[in-house]
Amino acid sequence: MNKKQIKHIAIILDGNRRWAKANNLPIFAGHEKVVKENIVELVEACIARNIPYLTTWAFSTENWGRSKIEIDAIMNIFRDTLNNSMKEMHEKGVKINTIGELSRFPKDIQEKLEHWKKKTKNNSKVVYTIALNYGGRDEIIRAMRNMVLDFVRQNPKNIEEKISDIKQQELEQYLDTINMPDPDLIIRPGGEKRLSGFMPWQSVYAEYYFTDAMMPDFGEEELEKALKDFQQRQRRFGK
Repeated sequence: MNKKQIKHIAIILDGNRRWAKANNLPIFAGHEKVVKENIVELVEACIARNIPYLTTWAFSTENWGRSKIEIDAIMNIFRDTLNNSMKEMHEKGVKINTIGELSRFPKDIQEKLEHWKKKTKNNSKVVYTIALNYGGRDEIIRAMRNMVLDFVRQNPKNIEEKISDIKQQELEQYLDTINMPDPDLIIRPGGEKRLSGFMPWQSVYAEYYFTDAMMPDFGEEELEKALKDFQQRQRRFGK
């Protein structure tokens, strides 16, 4: 059987808190391990396998409802990563990208993310996209709002006619994932079997892989299991 080409893997980072609790560690320890160890390992695994896009859902629009202590810890983990680990990513030829609404994050984190996106823009080994303050419904609402505003600015007299004839490709130009291929494989560690609003538009023909392994235990070996499972699937794309 010929191997199916895979361009884009997307991972929901789930199970961090349960892993920390099971190992009698502080609640943020799972987040820290994933960011400092697992992500680097997975990026390297994608480079080795010539998979050009990797996306991880690191912080959702709903995660702001967690305790201030946990949110502050996560923000500090982000800061540490942006100050220390991103240089290593850059040296490996990784292009950094983000999706989601970043304006709610502290200004220093926004600025560091922008710095590394600009610094790595010409890298081509793998595009690593971090979904931050991301929610699928929020993304679609923002896209529709911006698209309609552009229609009004460009041709206010014929706005009703334009809206009634919106094409799929037009809306896609306003999604956060513009210029990215849709994911071929969406992975959720942690034992849950749902997407929780992750990439609802982009996931229509993705294959899903659910595993009981918690995200802090999901490294290259677990990724290989997911890829082997993916190769057994028959993808018809509605045909």
